[in-house]
Amino acid sequence: MLARIDSCAVLGIDAHLVQTQVDVGSGMASFTVVGLPDLAVQESRERVRSAIRNSRFSFPAHRVTVNLAPADIRKEGPAFDLPIALAVLAATEQIASEDMANLVAAGELSLDGSVRPISGVLPIALAARQAKCGGLIVPADNVAEATVVEGLAVYPVRTLWEAAEVIARPDQRQPAPSSAGEWELSDPDYPIDFSEVKGQPHVKRALEVAAAGGHNVVMVGPPGAGKTMLAMRLPTILPPLRMEEALEVTKVYSISGKIPAGEGLITTRPFRSPHHTISAAGLAGGGTIPKPGEISLAHDGVLFLDELPEFGRDALEVLRQPLEEGTVNVSRVAGTATFPARVMLVAALNPCPCGYYMDAMHSCTCSVTKIRRYLQRISGPLLDRVDIHIEVPRLKRDEMLTPANGEPSKSVRERVRQAREVQAARFAGNDILCNAHMRPRDIKAFCPLSDEVRSFLSNAIDQLGLSARAFDRVVKLSRTTADLDASDAIELPHVAEAIQYRGLDRKLWA
Repeated sequence: MLARIDSCAVLGIDAHLVQTQVDVGSGMASFTVVGLPDLAVQESRERVRSAIRNSRFSFPAHRVTVNLAPADIRKEGPAFDLPIALAVLAATEQIASEDMANLVAAGELSLDGSVRPISGVLPIALAARQAKCGGLIVPADNVAEATVVEGLAVYPVRTLWEAAEVIARPDQRQPAPSSAGEWELSDPDYPIDFSEVKGQPHVKRALEVAAAGGHNVVMVGPPGAGKTMLAMRLPTILPPLRMEEALEVTKVYSISGKIPAGEGLITTRPFRSPHHTISAAGLAGGGTIPKPGEISLAHDGVLFLDELPEFGRDALEVLRQPLEEGTVNVSRVAGTATFPARVMLVAALNPCPCGYYMDAMHSCTCSVTKIRRYLQRISGPLLDRVDIHIEVPRLKRDEMLTPANGEPSKSVRERVRQAREVQAARFAGNDILCNAHMRPRDIKAFCPLSDEVRSFLSNAIDQLGLSARAFDRVVKLSRTTADLDASDAIELPHVAEAIQYRGLDRKLWA
């Protein structure tokens, strides 16, 4: 007899419906899985066999053939255990349901018949809703993730027996309540706050400008100046996630298996800080079956690279395409995947190997050649993608002794949110989200300059030796500072502030 039930294969961050077909026929006892399965799916034969026997069912002593269609899509992971087992039970007439072919099931089976949690439940739930399926059967431990999707009946199960009852008794099905309307995104709760940072008013202002325009930042300063502390608090002043952004971020974390237990939706901006020993594959993503890397895990949030020159050259170079395009393409023999990678890059470094070049308290022990070699580890093309270069000096004694009482993140975040709303209205109908994403033709269209401002910039180009690329960066930064001031026109103070954020570029890399 033939039985069918749907499941899903996750490719990239999206899931695609896969029909699980099981045929039980006459012939020598065997159990075959076809349809381009990977090793984990092939091993499901033993898990399914034991789970069925240990769940008060009988496994057929016949020829069992499982087909995962379409056959040209790679199937990987243990999520096909549950649909295969249910289809085997239906094919042997141990359970029966008229609407079984319209249901989607996903879950890993233990040998005792219990259903274990899996990765990628959110993309699976979204695919099931898009296909207008009658319901989704998932492990109980994944129910918070699945119920985020509105308009989909979700049936959490803990054992194969419970899943069989969902199939066999449609009149007694009790879907889990939807949690789609329960998530609070407008006022994110961060355990840290900008007000905890002592001193550094000019750096705080630079980070506010960066947050308002989505600009990448590099901070240079001696050890202990507060670079890491400032970077960690940058997500707290970014505008709250929109629901579509939260879903996309959660999809990345879902397929990576990194959603915290009991939570179904990522509600705060991600902050990722990989160690400088990370490989290029760890940063961009990789593996036999492509999985997201740190760039994608920081999607719609902050990617912080501390001690930037210590990162491998290959690892830093993979950042160039994601920073430019907002996506990262990972190609492997098993397939090609595209992951989202719209991040704000924040980098921190010492001005020299010992860290005390230009420091007022300590003398630098590095030679000029050693400093130059240290800084040349950062390629020009990567640095070109950073708009703001800011010095973070050592705190003065009085600043260290004074209690932290700076402006709270909530107040700064409100100004940033208003500036982003201005940009959203300006770029409506374009594929631009914020000022940092403007291309040269967009700068010309959205950043008109008065004669007075043009004259000022002309003098700056002559005196400071700004390149054409640096000029574009200055104009984009000027547009952001004008947005923070709620000014339609770019005026002299906005340009003057923007130019000071490029001074470090000349000092260290000229």
